[in-house]
Amino acid sequence: KMTVKAVKMPCTAPNVYAKVPDGGWGWTVAFAFFFVEALTYGIIKSFGVFFNDLMDSFDETNSRISWIISICVFVQTFTAPLSTVLSNRFGHRFVVMAGGVLVSTGMVTASFARSVVDMYVTIGIISGLGYCLSFLPTVTILSQYFDKRRSLVTAVASTGECFAVFSFAPAITALKEQIGWRYSLLSVGVLQLSIVICGSLLRPILIQEQEEVKVQPPEEPTETKYMLENEQTRTSIESIDSGVEITTSPSNVPGKTKAEPKSEEPKEPVQILVENNSTPPEPKTKLLDFSVMRDYSFICYAFFGLFATLGFFAPSLYIIPLSLSLGIGKDHSAYILSAMAIAEVFGRISAGWVLNKKPIRKIYIELICVVLLSVALFAFPFASEFWGLMICSIFFGFMLGTVAGTHIPLLAEDDVVGIARMSSAAGVYVFIQSLAGLAGPPLAGVLVDTTQNYSSAFYSCAAGMVLGAVFLSLVRPCKVGLCHQQQQQQCAEQSPGGVVPDLPDDFIDMDIGKAEHSGKGCDGV
Repeated sequence: KMTVKAVKMPCTAPNVYAKVPDGGWGWTVAFAFFFVEALTYGIIKSFGVFFNDLMDSFDETNSRISWIISICVFVQTFTAPLSTVLSNRFGHRFVVMAGGVLVSTGMVTASFARSVVDMYVTIGIISGLGYCLSFLPTVTILSQYFDKRRSLVTAVASTGECFAVFSFAPAITALKEQIGWRYSLLSVGVLQLSIVICGSLLRPILIQEQEEVKVQPPEEPTETKYMLENEQTRTSIESIDSGVEITTSPSNVPGKTKAEPKSEEPKEPVQILVENNSTPPEPKTKLLDFSVMRDYSFICYAFFGLFATLGFFAPSLYIIPLSLSLGIGKDHSAYILSAMAIAEVFGRISAGWVLNKKPIRKIYIELICVVLLSVALFAFPFASEFWGLMICSIFFGFMLGTVAGTHIPLLAEDDVVGIARMSSAAGVYVFIQSLAGLAGPPLAGVLVDTTQNYSSAFYSCAAGMVLGAVFLSLVRPCKVGLCHQQQQQQCAEQSPGGVVPDLPDDFIDMDIGKAEHSGKGCDGV
C-alpha cells in the first residue's frame, strides 16, 4: 500500500528526510559536538595543569604521572570498535549519554584517589572508555546530517577543543589556588556531566527517498469515461490510498450508450510524490562491518592515521620543556602554548572552508597539509630563541588544525570508504590509531632520555608524519585501481566468453552514458 499522508514523528523518533538536509536539526548536532569536543579532548589536553600537584601528592615521577593520559588515550582509541557496535545496536544518543556518565564518574572518583594506580583506573580506564563512547558517535552522526557543508561544519564544531585548551587551563589553575587540586578535579568531573545533555540532542536521522509517480493523460482527450457495472470491463486504479476510484471503459463502446461526463481531465502529466510503506524489510545492519579491511584505499588511510598520530600529541607535551631548555621563562612558555591553541582554531576553520569548495579533491588538500605539518615539526629543533619558537608553534598549530579537524570526517568521502560505511570505518580507523597513541609519548620520552635533547622528540614526530604522508598519497591511486577492476569484472559478467553481443545503433548513446555515469561513481570526477 502506498500513501501520501505525512506522519508526524515524536521527538524521540528519528528525523526523516528525503535527502541529506545539510542543516535542519544538524545545526543542533553541531552545537552538541562543539561542547562534546571541549569536554573530552579539551580536558585531556588541559590535564597537564595537574601534573605537578599529582607528583607532589603521590611522590611519583613525571613519567609515571604521564601514563595517566597515555592509558586514557589508548583506552579511548582502542575501544573505538566497541563504540561503533553499541551505536549501531542502541543508537548514538544512548551511547553518548552513557559515555558522559562514565567520563564524569571516572573524573569525580579520581578526586578521591590515594595513589597513582587509582588514577590509572579512574581516569585512564573509566574516563577513557567514556571519552570514546562520547566523541566517536557524535562526530559520526554529525557527518550524516551534512553533505556539501560537511567539511566546514565539522571543522568549525571541532574548534571546541581549542577553545577549551585556551580557557580551561588558566581557569583550572586559578581554581586550584582557591580550593585545591582535588576539589578542582571534582568540579571538572561535574562539568563533564554536561555531555549527557549534549547526547540527548543527537536525534537519529533517516534518509527516505520519495518515489515519483507519473499519471499520464488519456491518449484521446475527447474520450468520455463511463461507469460500467460489468466487473470484467472495469479497471480500478488503487495505487494511491486516497479512497478515490477511477474507472475507464474500452474504446469500442457503442455510441448509443449514455455517458456520464466527468470533470475535465488535466492535459499534462501529473507528478505525485508518494511514500512507499510496503517496501520489503531491509536486511539487518551489521554491528561492525570489517569489509573495509579489504579496501586497499582504507588500509592506506589507516596506516596514514597510525603514523600521523605520532606527531599529534608529543609536541604539545614537549613544547614547554623545549622552551625552558632554551632559557625561556615559564610565563613566555605558556604564551607559546596559548598561541599554538589559537592558531589551531584558525587552521581548523580554514581547512573546513577550503574543503567545502566545489569541485575539489579533498584527499589531495589533506596531503598538502600533512606535508606542511611535517615541515613544521622539522623546524622546531632549529629555533633558538623565543620568537623563533613562537613562529614555529603558530605554524605548527595552524597546520595541526587543518589535519586534526578533518582526518576522521574524510572517511565519509568516496575516495576513502564513503558515508555508508563511515561508522564501521571510523571505529576500525581509531582502533588502529590507538597503537600510536599509546606508544607515541613514551617513545619520544625514551629518545629524550637517551639523547638528553628535546629536539629528538620532534624529529621522531616528523619522521612519523612523513611516513603518514607517503601512505596518504597512495589512497587515491588504490581507490581508482579498485574501481577500474570492478568495472572490468562487471563488463566480463555482462559479456560471457569475452564476446560482446551485437546491439542496434540505437543503444550506442545509452551505453556510453552508462559508462560515463559508472566512471563518475567510482572516480568521483
